[in-house]
Amino acid sequence: MGRDTMVLAFDETATKLVGRAADLARFDSVIGRVGQGDAPAVIDVAGDAGMGKSRLLSEFCARARQRGLTVLRGRATEYELHTPFQAFTDAFVDADPSFLASDAVPEAAAPVLYGAGAAQGTGVRDRFGLYRAVADVLARLGERSGLVMALDDLHWADPASLELLDHMIRHPVSGRVLLVVARRERQTPSRLNAALMRGVDSGAVLRTRLRPLAEQESIEALAPQLPPRDAKEIYKASGGNPLYLRCLLHAYQHGARRGTIARGHDDTATGVPSGFVSLLLEELTTLTDAQRRTVEAVAVLGDHATPIMVSLTTGNPTAAELDDRIEVLARRDLLRLGSDGRWTLRHPLLRASVYEHTPASRRAEIHRTAVDELARTGAPAAERAHHVERSLVGWDPAAAAVLSEAAAQFAHTAPATAAHLLEVVLRLMPDTPAYARQRGELTLARARALGVGGSLRESRDLLHALISGPGQDDASLRGDATALCAMMERHLGHSPEALALLQRELARTPGPEPRQVVSLGLALGMAALNTVSYAGVRDDIARTLGVARSHGDLMGETAVLALASLGEAYEGQAAAARRFADAAAGLVDGFTDPAVTEVSESLVWLAWAEAVLERYADAERHADRGLDIARRSGQVHVLPHLLTGKAFVQLTTCRLSAALESAEEAESVARAVGSSDLLAFTLCFKALILLLCRPLGDTGALTTAEEAVAAVGGSAHWWASLAGCMLGHVTLVSGEPHRAQHAILTAGGPELLKLQPSIRPGQLESLVNTALAVGDVEWAARWAAQAVAEADRMGLHGQQGAALRAEAALAQHRGDPRAAAILFERAAQAYVPSGATLWEAYSLLLATPQAQAAGDARRAAAMWRRARRLLADGDARLLSDLAVIVRPPGAEATPGPTEPDRPATGPQQMDELLSTPTELDQLTRREREIADLVAEGLSNQAIATKLFLSSRTVESHLSAIYRKTKLPSRSALAGLVTRAALERRTEPTWEPVLFGARPSHRDRS
Repeated sequence: MGRDTMVLAFDETATKLVGRAADLARFDSVIGRVGQGDAPAVIDVAGDAGMGKSRLLSEFCARARQRGLTVLRGRATEYELHTPFQAFTDAFVDADPSFLASDAVPEAAAPVLYGAGAAQGTGVRDRFGLYRAVADVLARLGERSGLVMALDDLHWADPASLELLDHMIRHPVSGRVLLVVARRERQTPSRLNAALMRGVDSGAVLRTRLRPLAEQESIEALAPQLPPRDAKEIYKASGGNPLYLRCLLHAYQHGARRGTIARGHDDTATGVPSGFVSLLLEELTTLTDAQRRTVEAVAVLGDHATPIMVSLTTGNPTAAELDDRIEVLARRDLLRLGSDGRWTLRHPLLRASVYEHTPASRRAEIHRTAVDELARTGAPAAERAHHVERSLVGWDPAAAAVLSEAAAQFAHTAPATAAHLLEVVLRLMPDTPAYARQRGELTLARARALGVGGSLRESRDLLHALISGPGQDDASLRGDATALCAMMERHLGHSPEALALLQRELARTPGPEPRQVVSLGLALGMAALNTVSYAGVRDDIARTLGVARSHGDLMGETAVLALASLGEAYEGQAAAARRFADAAAGLVDGFTDPAVTEVSESLVWLAWAEAVLERYADAERHADRGLDIARRSGQVHVLPHLLTGKAFVQLTTCRLSAALESAEEAESVARAVGSSDLLAFTLCFKALILLLCRPLGDTGALTTAEEAVAAVGGSAHWWASLAGCMLGHVTLVSGEPHRAQHAILTAGGPELLKLQPSIRPGQLESLVNTALAVGDVEWAARWAAQAVAEADRMGLHGQQGAALRAEAALAQHRGDPRAAAILFERAAQAYVPSGATLWEAYSLLLATPQAQAAGDARRAAAMWRRARRLLADGDARLLSDLAVIVRPPGAEATPGPTEPDRPATGPQQMDELLSTPTELDQLTRREREIADLVAEGLSNQAIATKLFLSSRTVESHLSAIYRKTKLPSRSALAGLVTRAALERRTEPTWEPVLFGARPSHRDRS
């Protein structure tokens, strides 16, 4: 075989996909189910450099197009690590321009759709709102025929892209949308690894690991004409890596002596051994100087490799000369033209190799030329920042101004990039007195960006250095740094440290200026709330209010009033809390949104105070306004507090689906912020919502509550106490009263004095039920009496309702169903004035069997019917199941919404379905196992993953289960399994276990 023939044969195999039949079959299976409930939302392709990830993605994309799906393909690059959303922006280049220009596309998505330059002028400041907008764009693109977005080289993705991807894994895009990502497993950032692993656990991500090619298959496909001995040696040297194998074959076919190709090689920054880099660059040796300079320019320019920019960076050749060079390079397949008119090298490894082997002075020259041209054409600082940074060789005030301006543009949508750019400026800035003030301001800005981006410890450490460093004589700067540092300390669970820091700053002589007295006083109050010590700073808050009023600081006065209302509400001082809340609301409602923006936290405090005071409509109104302002102004740190406040109101007023949506958004932001305390806070509310909207036996609430407790670790502040109490609630409902009691007492102490007074009656109710469940009636009576005393002191209806349920539980235990029914009904009535419909319905359902047992069937039926009406459309699955169980004979149910995949199932039909638990005895062990997992709320894909089965096998088992049990749907099956579990637990009777009821062997109703 002649050398030319061998080279031709190699070229023909260059794009051949070898040894990936199983991976393609898996993709074909997923693409056929895109948009279905059990289909993964993301395919993760992982492997070493050169293992064929990009080639596999190309085949995926081709197959998706053949099936009529729209395909968007993007790539992260090593040299744009600090260009926000670069991988996604690159993919959106393939989208229909007319669609992107239509009114269907929200303006908030612009920074991702059009790149860094679009960050300016769009008004986008809420990066989580940006993520939702991008998801909306993808959902709309997938409406017609489905959509596949393929993102390559994600191990090089910028932090903003990784956060967006994490959001899309947690909240998969609705509709027929599939995300396919490829990455080098060993170079993947831990943050991306964690996000993908969580997705695998939830069933949202399907992982594909690319292994080395099989020896015989790869030799037969790629080197059929080589002598067997040489082919085996080449395969062995390649380790089964497709890229290395092709490089070695290329070297062999170009005359390399056998034996030289198996040398050891040192790794380079590209992730490819240095010997292979030489092979990659070998084809550049035959280029002319002008052609090589063109290749280098394209490698350095990256996304800006347009014909005009390439011309400017290669000596301004004539159009004909440039066309000739590019034609030669394209014919050699060194350059490829993208759909947007930009040139790119054929493979990122080739680009990395060329970039690294381009002389540093030449790289800097190309970057400087790009900077000048982008400035000439009016590109925003955000777009110029990458080339400015790469061209710097020393301090340059003009360049520093560009990077600082870009950092300000990125501060809200890509805070990690903002922090990086400011770090570059600070590193090069002369450390002289002339720059001291500017250095301090930029350090403060960088600390703020780090905090917003989730690097709380790094932000705190930077602020400590700023507060105690050479610039500490600048009182204004030090005061601002102290207030920000206190916030970081709080988020890190160090509220006592925050208190000490603030008190020291306020005690300085001369003291801080009035503006900072207010900001420091507010920070002091917030730190005290976290340590359940608000009473100790009540006088400080009063002085802060006086300062704000005496200096005409209306915004400050509003914030102090709102904080005071929350502090007093937590302390159980309802009358004082109402006075402060009325005053704060009177001021804030009269302000415009721009005016409130600077004190947006005041809406957090006011909304939560109103929620505690049971003013739910006002609380939700102020939370919604706060969310709107925070999103537009980029104040991400307040979003979890507002969202959880809104979720709490939605839960209380029996809107569980909306509550879960708010809680999950709060969780996403808390995770991105990086505060374990804030995460625990959001998870507490999510756990309670999951407990109520999932069937009994579902493990989601318990897992979430356990994560909340783990997140706070050994912290002693109130968020840790809240997490412990929530774990107690969930474990009580799960039938573990000893564990529940231990969790609540550990969180609150023997008298629950570690808890804020406003939440004690609810916790005491739970303790009453744990004590009764373990047979300790004496402690149950003590805790019930304490609950009544605490509730009477506060005078809040909801707390009185909890205390009444505690007393009812005692009466029920003592065998007095009439007294228990009256007390449960009084508890229900306590919730009516505030509109807390969920807890009213719950109390009525507890009262129903007691009234029935007391012989008052008519009253039992009336209470049951009202509870059912209150629960209609509220998605409180646990209470709806409870309603089925305690339904009095002859009571008519209010029809609820039907599922789209089955005909309506009325109350009588449902009772018939749930009244025959013995039907489960017909199932095989595996079928029963799958039925139990359906009852836990798992999807088919999640069940398949958990049991190591295929989705098709799970579907087959479910078909058999439906046939044997004669059930019409998943919900009916879940109900049957739940009822069977409850029947087994009753031995022989059962009364609901949920914050105020327990197993009982008395008078079955």
